[in-house]
Amino acid sequence: MADFSPLHGRALITGGSSGLGLTFARHLARRGLDLVLAARNPERLDETARELRELGVDVEVLPADLSTDDGVQAVAERVGSTDSPINVLVNNAGAGLYTRMATADATALLAGTQLMALAPMVIGGAAAAAMKERGEGVIINTSSMAGAAPMGAYSAIKSFIRVWSDSLAIEVGKHGVQVVSFIPGWVRTEFHERSGVATSSIPSWLWLDADRVVAECLEDVDKGKTTSTPSKRFKAIGFLARHLPAPVIAAAVKKLNKGRR
Repeated sequence: MADFSPLHGRALITGGSSGLGLTFARHLARRGLDLVLAARNPERLDETARELRELGVDVEVLPADLSTDDGVQAVAERVGSTDSPINVLVNNAGAGLYTRMATADATALLAGTQLMALAPMVIGGAAAAAMKERGEGVIINTSSMAGAAPMGAYSAIKSFIRVWSDSLAIEVGKHGVQVVSFIPGWVRTEFHERSGVATSSIPSWLWLDADRVVAECLEDVDKGKTTSTPSKRFKAIGFLARHLPAPVIAAAVKKLNKGRR
C-alpha cells in the first residue's frame, strides 16, 4: 500500500450487498473506511451492514433500485452531498444481460442499459463534480473484459463504461480526482448463478477469486493507476483482444458463446 492511500474517509458502493460489491465493501472496511451501501434489497442491505459493522466501521444503508430514475437520483444526491461526503465511489451495480439483440421487444436491453450504463454515468458524474470541488476523490467504475470483444449487448455496455470512465479520468484528473476503469475477467461470485446462464464453456483456468481481483484493483488505485485489469492472464487476453485480427476474435467469441444461451 502507498504511504498515503487515496482510499480513505467514506466509500459508497452500488450493488454493495452481494458479489464484487460486497467484496469491495469488506476490503474497504478492513482498510478503515466508513461505508454507504446502495442496493435494492433492504433486508439484505441490513444483514450486510450488521456484518460489516463488526469490522469497526460506520455503515449507512441506502435502498435504491438503479433500474429506476428515482433510485438513480437518490444515489446521485448522496454522492453529491456535502454532509458526510463520499471520498470513494465504487460504481459496481450490475446484472447479467444475455438476451438476443435481434428482437422486437427491447425491454431487457433497455433495462440493462439503464442499470449498467446510464445509472453509473449519472452517479459517477455527480460524484466527480462533488469531488472536483473538494480537490480529491476516487471513482472506480466496473467495466469487464467482456467489453473488449463483440460478445453481445452486455459487452457493448461494458465497452461504453470503459470509454466513459477513461474520458472522465482525463476530464477530472487534473483536479485531484482519480477515476479508475476496473476491468475484471470471469470472477467466481453469485453473479453468474443469478443470471441463469451456463458457464461450462468457460475454461476453469480463466476463473478468478473475488478477493484477489478486488485486492489487485485497490492496489492499482494506491499506485495512482486509472485502469485496473487484475491478473496477468487477463492483461494478456486484453492485449490479444485489441491486436488480433477481427475474424480471429469473432471465431473465438462464437466458440465461447456456444451453449451459453
